[in-house]
Amino acid sequence: MKYLKLLSIILVLSFVISCNNNIEQTKQSQQPDAVVYSDKPFVQEYHDAYIISDNKGDNEVRNIAVDNASNVWIATASGMFCKSKDSREWKPVITGEDRGPAYSVRVINNGDIVMGTWNGVYRYSNNKLSKEEGVKQPVSVICANENEVYALGPLGIWQANGTRWDYQDYKIARSVRDAITDGKGSLWVATDAGVYLCNKGTSTLFQNTDELITCYASALSFAPGNEIWAGVMGGVSIRKENKLVKNLTTKEGIPSIFVNSVSQSPDGVMWIGTGVGVVRFEKDGSHSLRFSKRWLTDNHVNDVAFDKEGNAWVATSNGVSAIKRKIITLAEKQHYFYNELMTKHIREPWICGNLRLEVPGDTSTWRNSDDDNDGEYTGGYLAMESFRYAVTKDEDALIKARKAFGFLTKLREVTGTEDLFARTIVPVDWKHVHDPNRTYTEQQLADAAVRDPRFKPVEERWRKTTDGKWLWKGDTSSDEMCGHMMSYFFFYEYAAQPEDQAKIRSHVAGIMDAMIKNDYNLVDIDGKHTRWGVWSSSQLNGDPDWSSEKFLNSFELLAFLKFAAGITGEEKYEKEYQRLINEENYLKNASLLNKKNPAWQIYFDLTMEGYLFPILLKYEKNPELKAFYEDLAEEWMSKQTAGENLINNLAYTICMGKKVNVEQTINFLKDTPLDLVDWRIDHTLREDVQIVRTPIFEEVQISALPLPSERATVRWDKNPWAATSGNPAQVREPVFWLWPYWMARYLGIIEN
Repeated sequence: MKYLKLLSIILVLSFVISCNNNIEQTKQSQQPDAVVYSDKPFVQEYHDAYIISDNKGDNEVRNIAVDNASNVWIATASGMFCKSKDSREWKPVITGEDRGPAYSVRVINNGDIVMGTWNGVYRYSNNKLSKEEGVKQPVSVICANENEVYALGPLGIWQANGTRWDYQDYKIARSVRDAITDGKGSLWVATDAGVYLCNKGTSTLFQNTDELITCYASALSFAPGNEIWAGVMGGVSIRKENKLVKNLTTKEGIPSIFVNSVSQSPDGVMWIGTGVGVVRFEKDGSHSLRFSKRWLTDNHVNDVAFDKEGNAWVATSNGVSAIKRKIITLAEKQHYFYNELMTKHIREPWICGNLRLEVPGDTSTWRNSDDDNDGEYTGGYLAMESFRYAVTKDEDALIKARKAFGFLTKLREVTGTEDLFARTIVPVDWKHVHDPNRTYTEQQLADAAVRDPRFKPVEERWRKTTDGKWLWKGDTSSDEMCGHMMSYFFFYEYAAQPEDQAKIRSHVAGIMDAMIKNDYNLVDIDGKHTRWGVWSSSQLNGDPDWSSEKFLNSFELLAFLKFAAGITGEEKYEKEYQRLINEENYLKNASLLNKKNPAWQIYFDLTMEGYLFPILLKYEKNPELKAFYEDLAEEWMSKQTAGENLINNLAYTICMGKKVNVEQTINFLKDTPLDLVDWRIDHTLREDVQIVRTPIFEEVQISALPLPSERATVRWDKNPWAATSGNPAQVREPVFWLWPYWMARYLGIIEN
């Protein structure tokens, strides 16, 4: 004990210097304990996708408008279409020989719909379609304001005068892309030569770089404050009183230099359609991006229109996307996600997992699926139900927590050995499993050994249970162990009744007894340790090829033993804990947990730490060691100043008693989409972010942390800065949201 005390003091003192700056950064991001979010309604966006038909030309939507009855009109490469308010069917508007390419559609002041097409102007009025005379075809742009209506094309400009169209003799470039009018005689026209202001028979051209970013102008819109926003190649030039006020480029959040449209929403938000989605600029200058299949049928946005409810109708190169709005509270969002979880994501015998889609992106084709980490992720579900019970005392939460715990204990029973618990189980008649049994050739084994000398060839991962009902998956990993122990801790402390606690104590003791017997490794059916289930000192301290795992795995094993000692009161676990510190340097190893060589750093490790810090800081009674773990936790949190990981934010609050990253936590819960499909997200398409190698050197990431609505469906052990991620053939379970929601409720961060 003297050695332990001396070592602990040395380690703690060494932390004073190394952690001081980091701790100060953490303190700056902490919120006062009094900070509470009172749950109130907010706007929740969601995507409703429309494909016009099986014809490619029909789906190339160039322009869009919503009339006073909320019918949606679109101009496409193959013609004009309309969808009535309560229908999903798109009907052709112009038929027969007159059907052909359409370019523009606008709702004018009297409610008529005016269309610009390959062969002229059409008007839909009082349920009748008519072709207008006096305008030379083709007509590529219709613009209207108040009582002024203009039709423009490569052969000129015409202004409506009742049912007559009068030619306007303005000398401008023929490459007309867009136009707006103030309704008072002034007409602005976007062309490949720049922006023209036409008024009283004269035209003034703006094209120099002190007037526009570039002269390739594609879009125009009025904006709040009497501004005109001009979409050009390179971004948006904001003009007022015929002077350049400001440029918005990729540096300010425009995701592509190719701007196709600019539209003002009813609440004054500016929507910029680009080749990489649509970006919205709020009045305060903040912006958000909508791109990928989560939000759009295609990233190439050509136009945006709005209905009376404020929903945005987005014309893309492959259909129409309605980005709709509903008013919701976090409690209501919780109810939605919990219903999705219970109706789809829980499979027998109470496994919480993702879904596979037989047709990627098509949620009607969902099927239950297995995952390597079904144990860990069901552990997260068990933690969630434990906090739900702690907050509500709802017997339903306790019943379901017991079912989840029952599954986790069953994973050990099905193996037929005390030395191992399975990764997962599936019904014996399942035809589709991940990592099916296979064989290796000698050549493949040689290649694998060269790539990674630690590689363990496992040909029989799936085995049938003795009762013949299940297939169980072996080769269980260290992250599964962390997930199990984390969930047992939260269940034990926040929901379990005395009879449940007795079962937890027995189960944890059985696992740790087997670990001690097997020199702290998970031993598979073949009598050898699993691929990643290694905590033995002979490997962590004695094998240089295991150096990358030494720091985290030492920390993990100390937490496992401290948990077993804390809940069982059995001295043997505490003795082993002390021995690993005194004789095997596990505490010293753990002290370097957040100072690893850059080549060994993975984001996943931060989450594993978050799983286990609450255990160590709950049960460690030695003041020096507790101070050591507290400093280690401060250092860990100092590396997460962006507040990107809610489980870590809240685990820190649980074990340190201080609220941290509260604003980020609430914003995440609000911004997370309702859509759980793991859509492919490719940030490398964007020009408003840079490709970087930080915070994880090995991975390709982007420079700015994407909002939850801008990234793939969340898993807390995945890197949120990843440049590319997502698999649209799967649907993630919503525990990633429900778990921190109920933790935040328990901690008083959210007041219902």
